[in-house]
Amino acid sequence: MNHIRKPQITLIFSNFRFEKGINFFILNERSFIMYIDKEEMKQKNSKREAIIEAAVKVFAKKGFYNAKVNDVAKAAGVADGTIYLYFKNKDDLLINLFEDKMDHILNRFAAGLQNIHDPIEKLKTFIHVYFTLIEEDQQLAEVFQVELRQSAKFLKDYHNQKFLDYLNIIAGIVDEGKREGFFRPTLHTDIIKLMIFGAIDEVARQWILGADDKYSLEQASQELSRTIVDGLLAS
Repeated sequence: MNHIRKPQITLIFSNFRFEKGINFFILNERSFIMYIDKEEMKQKNSKREAIIEAAVKVFAKKGFYNAKVNDVAKAAGVADGTIYLYFKNKDDLLINLFEDKMDHILNRFAAGLQNIHDPIEKLKTFIHVYFTLIEEDQQLAEVFQVELRQSAKFLKDYHNQKFLDYLNIIAGIVDEGKREGFFRPTLHTDIIKLMIFGAIDEVARQWILGADDKYSLEQASQELSRTIVDGLLAS
């Protein structure tokens, strides 16, 4: 009796590569199996977050210019080389820190403004949320207000979309106020948004640098809100 041999299918694994917790096995260069190691991804994200938080503390304490990568590694409880698995250099770490924290800040503004329909109240709330964030995390505020200005790469080469998103919140409030007749229709929105940003940014920066014995952030919020709104109101 003749036995019919069943064909054997051999899967040849080739072109194996590992990237950010995802293993790709390419089968005969035509199909692939993707396996996601969720636990490993979770650990990687946790370690990255620890490095970011350590960088905030180190940059605020030592200053961006004087801080070293190994200072951040020590504060995060990781080896020096681990930093470079996540960030190219100290400037890249600062930029990633900014982007991560700006996501949280933009979400706070969105949450604070979502149920407010009066553009005047929106502008007052925006200013109030800004100073609340400063007071809640003074180390991060120092990094944002002072240390970011120490990075030439951040100032010259980085396309700062998150900052533009922040400015556009102000622009949206101003445009809404103009449309609804609260603010003067002749206002140049681009100039006004920069004026508002410049005013609150400088008041916050001076407070961080040591002017806290001269005024509180609550007082600053009220004074700026009143002055800015009065300057925009339609006659």
